[in-house]
Amino acid sequence: MTRILCIGEAMVEMSQAPQPDLWRMGIAGDTLNTAWYLRRLMGTDVQVGYLTRIGMGDFSGRALDFMAAEGIDTTHVTRDPTREIGLYAISLANGERSFSYWRDSSAARRLADDPAALADALAGCTLAYLSGITLAILPLDGRLRLMQALAQARARGTLVVFDPNLRPRLWADADMMRATIQQAAAQSDLLLPSFDDEATHFGDADPAATLARYLALGAGHVVVKNGGGPICWDGAHGAGAIDDLRPETPVDTTAAGDSFNAGYLAAWLARPDCDAAVRAGHALSRQVIRHPGALVRAAVPPA
Repeated sequence: MTRILCIGEAMVEMSQAPQPDLWRMGIAGDTLNTAWYLRRLMGTDVQVGYLTRIGMGDFSGRALDFMAAEGIDTTHVTRDPTREIGLYAISLANGERSFSYWRDSSAARRLADDPAALADALAGCTLAYLSGITLAILPLDGRLRLMQALAQARARGTLVVFDPNLRPRLWADADMMRATIQQAAAQSDLLLPSFDDEATHFGDADPAATLARYLALGAGHVVVKNGGGPICWDGAHGAGAIDDLRPETPVDTTAAGDSFNAGYLAAWLARPDCDAAVRAGHALSRQVIRHPGALVRAAVPPA
């Protein structure tokens, strides 16, 4: 069986309802969003699991029940007796989102405390997926443990997929963010950066500069997402670009990149063709941003 393990933070998501002063509650988080879409895209011969840490309270329990009900394997979701699940709220203006977070004492910050548990979770995985947010929420020792576990799994044949997902508010300082992201990128088989983030925080002049920088660091293959613009790629699976992708006026850009990643990975695992995988990722992302919230059932029926 193909095994995919997504690693990160599951959170309570609050999004604005159509009625004034009412909010809807969901469970989401960047790597969990990708896991959710992957589960709906992949057949029954693929296991999609999630590695995180949550608390013992009601909202943590709801997150665990949600993942299980959606077919996401929760074997490697651990419970913390003193910490709880984090929470975020989405505010929208003209389709663009901003976030308010309550996550400083999130249980997910301890997801990499146990090296043996990390090794067990990654054993036999076909693909491990994480993001810059996964790394940002961890203390330094946890970050190092996770990167070591991923390096060991990669040496045994696991493909490591990394989305830099640059969020400077989560880091102690911008230099630490840039250094850590580049270290993780250098140990990745597939990198999925977003050009607007890379231009802002690394000064890349164009997507080609993002490709060149990450390939020079040692990333195996790089696909640069570009907010509805041309998408380019280069590395172990060849080079190319697509400039005929149809743009979409967004209702809500939450999970745009997360869903692109899921569409890309599902298509790639079915048939290793970069052009087809990029088009699949873009098509799913276009559907997702037509609707509010991170997890859009209308965008893709379950496999």
